[in-house]
Amino acid sequence: MRRRAFITLLGGAAVWPIAARGQQTGAMRRVAFLHGLAESDPEVQARIAAFREGLEFLGWVQDRNIQIEHRFASGDIARIRQYVAELVNSPPDVIAATGTPVLAALKEATRSIPIVFSVVNDPAGQGFVANLARPGGNITGFSYIDFPMIGKWLEIMKEVIPGVRRITLMFNPETAPYYPVFLGEFRTATSPLPAQVSVSPVRNEAEIDAAVTTFGRESGGGLIAAPDPFINTYRALIISLAYSHRLPTLFAFRQHVRDGGLMSYGPDSVDIVRHSASYVDRILRGAKPAELPVQAPTKYELAINLKTAKALGLEVPPTLLARADEVIE
Repeated sequence: MRRRAFITLLGGAAVWPIAARGQQTGAMRRVAFLHGLAESDPEVQARIAAFREGLEFLGWVQDRNIQIEHRFASGDIARIRQYVAELVNSPPDVIAATGTPVLAALKEATRSIPIVFSVVNDPAGQGFVANLARPGGNITGFSYIDFPMIGKWLEIMKEVIPGVRRITLMFNPETAPYYPVFLGEFRTATSPLPAQVSVSPVRNEAEIDAAVTTFGRESGGGLIAAPDPFINTYRALIISLAYSHRLPTLFAFRQHVRDGGLMSYGPDSVDIVRHSASYVDRILRGAKPAELPVQAPTKYELAINLKTAKALGLEVPPTLLARADEVIE
C-alpha cells in the first residue's frame, strides 16, 4: 500500500524531542481521554500510564499545568454516545480517543474540538480523515492495522498449526465494520490463500459461543480474534471456549496471551498511545490537527503461550519462538 510512503518515523526530531521541554506556564489545560475498553482492563491501565508518561516527558504534569480526564466505555456503544455528548457540551482543549466506535461517535458530534486518536484501523478508509498525509478537519492520530496484517496473521497460523485448512476471523460488525473489506482486499491481492478463510461476525456472548462451538467441531481449524473493542471486552470468554474446543487462536494484543490465549501478533498498542501524547502536546501549543499527518505503527510484537500450546497438542517451531518478543511458559 502506498499509504505509508509519507509516514514520518516517530524517532524523528520533529515529533519526539531529545529531552523533556521546560515547564509550561499559563492557564491549566484540559485533555479528555475516551477509552473504548473497561477501566479494569490491564491493557487500558498500561495505556493510561504510557499517555501520562508521554505528556510528562513533554513538560505536561497532571494537576500542575494540565488536567487529564479519563472515561471508559467498556465496549458499550450507548455509553460511548453518552460520554461524547458530555464532552461536546463541556469541551476540553483536546480529546484523545481509542477505537473505531469512539472515534466514529466523536466525528459525528463535533467538527471543532481537536481529536487525537490511537489504535484505530484504516482511518482514511473509514472516512475519519481526508487522507493520511493531510488529514483535514479536526482529527488526526496514530493508526493500528491495515489489511496486509491479515496476511501476516495467516502466515503465523500456518507455522503453528501444521496442515491448517480453515481459518475464521471473528469480529463484531457493529464495532469493527471494516474487516470484511480488509478480507476482500486481501483475497484480491493474494493468491493462493494459505487456507480457506471465512468471517465469524458476533454481537453478543451467545453468538461467540455458537461461532466457536460450530467452527471447532472440525479439526484443522484456527481462529483469529480481531482487535475490536467488543472482542477485547469478551476475550476471557473467547479464550475459554477456544481452549475447551481445542481451537488454536491468535489475538493482536500481547495482554491476551498473558490471559491464556495461544499467541498474538500486532503493533505495540501501549507504545502507540505513548506517542500520541506528542500530537496532544503539539495541538496544545497551537498546531492544527488538519496539518499533522496520521502516523503508522513502527513497533510490532509477537507473543506465544507455550502452556496453552502444549494443552492444545501443538509444537511451536523453534524459528517462531526465536522471533517472539515474549514467551510464556
